[in-house]
Amino acid sequence: MIQITLPDNSRREFPGPVSVADVAKSIGPGLAKMTVAGKVDGRLVDASDLIDHDAKLQIITPKDDEGLEIIRHSTAHLVGHAVKQLYPTAKMVIGPVIDEGFYYDISYERPFTPEDMEAIEARMRELIAQDYDVVKKMTPRDEVIDVFKSRGEEYKLRLVEDMPDEKAMGLYYHQEYVDMCRGPHVPNTRFLKVFKLTKLAGAYWRGDAKNEQLQRIYGTAWADKKQLDDYIRRIEEAEKRDHRRLGKELDLFHIDEAAPGVVFWHPKGWAIWQQVEQYMRRVYRDTGYQEVKGPQILDKSLWEKTGHWQNYRENMFTTESEKREYALKPMNCPGHVLIFKSDLRSYRDLPLRYGEFGQCHRNEPSGALHGIMRVRGFTQDDGHVFCTEDQILEECVAYTAQLQKVYADFGFTDILYKVATRPDNRVGSDELWDKAEFAVMEALRRSGVDFVISPGEGAFYGPKIEYTLKDAIGRQWQCGTMQVDFNTAERLGGEYVTETSGRSYPVMLHRAIVGSLERFIGMLIEHHAGALPAWLAPVQVVVLNISEGQAEYAAQVAKTLQDQGLRVSLDLHNEKITYKIRKHSLQKLPYILVVGDKEKEAGAVAVRARGNLDLGAMSVEAFSQKVAHDIQHKL
Repeated sequence: MIQITLPDNSRREFPGPVSVADVAKSIGPGLAKMTVAGKVDGRLVDASDLIDHDAKLQIITPKDDEGLEIIRHSTAHLVGHAVKQLYPTAKMVIGPVIDEGFYYDISYERPFTPEDMEAIEARMRELIAQDYDVVKKMTPRDEVIDVFKSRGEEYKLRLVEDMPDEKAMGLYYHQEYVDMCRGPHVPNTRFLKVFKLTKLAGAYWRGDAKNEQLQRIYGTAWADKKQLDDYIRRIEEAEKRDHRRLGKELDLFHIDEAAPGVVFWHPKGWAIWQQVEQYMRRVYRDTGYQEVKGPQILDKSLWEKTGHWQNYRENMFTTESEKREYALKPMNCPGHVLIFKSDLRSYRDLPLRYGEFGQCHRNEPSGALHGIMRVRGFTQDDGHVFCTEDQILEECVAYTAQLQKVYADFGFTDILYKVATRPDNRVGSDELWDKAEFAVMEALRRSGVDFVISPGEGAFYGPKIEYTLKDAIGRQWQCGTMQVDFNTAERLGGEYVTETSGRSYPVMLHRAIVGSLERFIGMLIEHHAGALPAWLAPVQVVVLNISEGQAEYAAQVAKTLQDQGLRVSLDLHNEKITYKIRKHSLQKLPYILVVGDKEKEAGAVAVRARGNLDLGAMSVEAFSQKVAHDIQHKL
């Protein structure tokens, strides 16, 4: 007899090996119909897989996260089925699951068009309506090769070559179409009804721009239509908020082919940058950080000592002078160690906190570049704390509080916390790792926040906390980090004098709150849909005259506000006032001031707030006080 234990600790016995589907059927027809797959002793398996030993079983349905991921992966295979029917000469490559969807990379002799995508989606719906079973066959490796050779699927053969140790592989059959996968997959196409193909894009084989270009079909799939409709609304809202579109409409920045992956900041965009940088500079000052500045170019030997030259070389920009090799820095940490070791340090100097707005360069693939969110040249609010082991906890607690305030000031109040623990490949003793992991977890506990643990995802030199923001439409952005490093200071010879007059290496805490300023500004633009709060807005106030008779008074009002430190624009164009109001409203300015003869005589301004709110007339002084209140409270 085989005993199956269910999540509620109830048990069922079977006379011999039993499939997940049959266990579900024994519980009830409703569950059997909803069964996507199973989790046997913590491992996901197909509904058709047999359980041949006493085991714990969880039935996976579309309501489970794992079930939804399986549906998406199976829908990607369905894309392959439809494409091969419509375009028989297409070569299928890979079709993985991604966040909230999937894609399939395909090689075909001509670019797919939107009309092709519509045809593929229509054929997929026809196939789903056939309600056919998806059949899994574990197949010996030699037979797998024969299957794909006979079908001319050269990319599948390359993938098989990459797995020389696999004796047998899972082949999934969608009627005449066959694809290779570890699975699991849905048992029937009835689970795939709620999907949509979303866009076409280019891709490279193995993600390498040196390889041949492929075509990528993106899609999404959900458990029910409401989830799909909600997703489509989120995507539409995200497109309205796209920082690239808003950057052009609001005249903030542009990217030029003369410098791919580097940002050209326009005056208004640079005004936002300055507000973010000056704010973070005050954070440095108020929390005990000393601002430093390191060089852009550092000798190859330094990067060899840190391990970057051996492990990160392809992502670094290099140059040569007088037969010496240099690299543009991809990060600021080694430079801060050199500043630390430039003088003899004592334990009394610790913790020593350095902060830098350090410009870094990374040779990102061109296909990965994305507006100002993913660039090759960027500036970090980079900080490093040199401390003793006993000071790690206190520093991590203080940092989390600091980070929470910064994010709240910028309008982000929903933060997710994750602790990444020791990987298999690491340096340092288990005793040090125990201490470091306890410190970062206890810091979050003392901060009163919940967190998840990501086993094995820490850096080779220490564990880390990752801080992820949720924006106004629910998207997640991994932003801040705190990394505990027992390695880099020692590698570069940064040491301090201990209480017993000996020498020791400090622990190095790597921390960034906003991270890349370019990326963070892109996040701000999208989070606020371009309507930045008054304290951040590149232009806080615009002053408009109704006719030529108020031009001088309008200019006086603008200068008065400018003298008080506000960012003010003046529009004296000979245009209808309704046109001017609409024009500046589209620029999402916090305030529009209109002056006519009545306002001029009263020494007042007619105030319109963003969103076409008419606040009526008020004195210039009263308006100044209102804006000052907004700025003080980060409104």
